Amino acid sequence: MEEKEKLDLADYMSGSIHNIMAKAYKNVLSNPREAKFAFHMQQLFSKSEKLRKKVKEQEGLDVPPFLISSISTTCNLHCKGCYARSNGIAEDDETDRKRTLTPEQWRNIFTEAASMGINFSLLAGGEPMMRRDILEAVSDVKDMIFPIFTNGTLIGPAYIEFLRSRLNLIPIISIEGTAMGTDKRRGQGVFRRAMQSMELLKQEDLFFGTSITVTTENLQMVTSRDFIDQLRSYGCKIVFFIEYVPTEPGTEHLAFTDEHVQQMEELLEERRRDYADIIFLSFPGDEKALGGCLASGRGFFHIGPDGSAEPCPFSPFSDSNVAGMGVRKALQSLLFRKIRAARALGWEHTGGCTLFEHREEIEKMVI
Repeated sequence: MEEKEKLDLADYMSGSIHNIMAKAYKNVLSNPREAKFAFHMQQLFSKSEKLRKKVKEQEGLDVPPFLISSISTTCNLHCKGCYARSNGIAEDDETDRKRTLTPEQWRNIFTEAASMGINFSLLAGGEPMMRRDILEAVSDVKDMIFPIFTNGTLIGPAYIEFLRSRLNLIPIISIEGTAMGTDKRRGQGVFRRAMQSMELLKQEDLFFGTSITVTTENLQMVTSRDFIDQLRSYGCKIVFFIEYVPTEPGTEHLAFTDEHVQQMEELLEERRRDYADIIFLSFPGDEKALGGCLASGRGFFHIGPDGSAEPCPFSPFSDSNVAGMGVRKALQSLLFRKIRAARALGWEHTGGCTLFEHREEIEKMVI
């Protein structure tokens, strides 16, 4: 039964990636440069799906289709409720380059990942655009796409020129919905600067999107047709809805319950039917429908700034380091295996992130 669940999950995720790329290709047909790149990636992802299955057959290793990688420990903003700061990833001092992997190490990690059939790595931080040296290095891995989760405040003419020749780097600009909501959480004037960045990207006809932290309070607003129409007018082609994780005490009421998760999925299905030119994704999404959380290598895992292989960004525990052992061995992490064996990926929870709610149990599993 467990093998069947894994096979179903692999097929589901491969099918989802195929649908995303098919939609992305359709959305950029008017731009020859972007269309050529999207067509190439469509073909590549089909080969990668076969490669992941081959690794599974020959080595018994489940290879996830994507990674989440925090490449920077510094950020130019102090957003309220930031999980990166609460987990100690993001700081203000200038020790970033000492505490993070080198650009060459990141490039080597993603080169190995691509050779195993992993084609996506979401780049986070801190603020990843503060590490242009790393972005330049990883963009050389042409068989991978790197959505960059950025606050958008550093995108100017120089960065636009940088991105024009690196189509596998896709800016995902984070906002909180309205200008008031964004500035309240991220700082005065941040929304305006984010909109200016979107305008520059739109003028250059570059593929980009947005990321929105969804709470129990803004769920209806950020999924409304009026709001999606605004995102479309800005030029967004992909929208990530990130469910709020209560890293700050007293904010638990903002986190989703199971009812909110179901409501979110239903709303997204409606929007996917309404807007054929926008890709909608949610994280972590409906875990129950997928047989549990996708973390710990089941669908993805998180690489910390120093190379630590962690179950997910909201579960910053590790017993292995990708820089030292590589992606293949990190996927066989004893911690990851303990979590799956303990059925931690199917733990009952009140909605939102399973591993965050069970962080004390996870911490005890670390050697």
